[in-house]
Amino acid sequence: MWRSAEILEALDNCATDFYFPMLDNGYVYLAATRLALFRASADWSITIEVFGYSPRAGIPDTTIYTFGSQVVRQRQEADFVTADAFRTYLGVHPYDESNTVYPIEAGEWQDPESDELVALGKHAIPLLGELLLTPDLAEYPLHGIRLNSPPRVSVFELCRYLAAIRRDQVLATPGERRACVPDDQQQILQLEEWLHPDLASSQLPSSIETFQLLADVLESGEPSRYRPTCKPNTHWDHWPDGGTL
Repeated sequence: MWRSAEILEALDNCATDFYFPMLDNGYVYLAATRLALFRASADWSITIEVFGYSPRAGIPDTTIYTFGSQVVRQRQEADFVTADAFRTYLGVHPYDESNTVYPIEAGEWQDPESDELVALGKHAIPLLGELLLTPDLAEYPLHGIRLNSPPRVSVFELCRYLAAIRRDQVLATPGERRACVPDDQQQILQLEEWLHPDLASSQLPSSIETFQLLADVLESGEPSRYRPTCKPNTHWDHWPDGGTL
């Protein structure tokens, strides 16, 4: 089994190379996050789910970042121009892989003239087979969401509302969560909030109590060792710069 120091070094390498999730990513308005640990006798994985909205993507999505001693590749040699390009990719990403899912379907709920805005009036939002009506403006402040330009609602504000009322639906399903995790690894811990490094301020995972404890859990196989003393910061209101580029 990997030692905790080796796990932290792998995570730091991913962060240094910009493959670790930055919660104040200037291109993504954060709405919800979740973290899970997986372990086998000799291997480990960490998944971090990020649900949010990027105006460049046009529709909300959930990206599942997977870090581990062995990861299941979503990208295969056929996806690259040459075999050498694929080998280069594997060399650059030895401990990480990611996949993206779309819990919300496009539809009339988005303004036809600007997909960054929610359409005026009542419209159905297709969320994993369930149809939800766009909420009344009075619903947003009940979940700590202050609209920037009422009566217009931005898509990222709607995402934060949906994360508050349908958290499990906007984040990954169990199958999506472990798409890049080897089958022999079992989930041993799940966190709905934690202290995340401020990568823009050059913090690395190894400098944060959360990941020091998680690395110890992965080495020992004992989830009870995760006893944090620091306040979590993964709620979107801690990252006001996200999506502002």
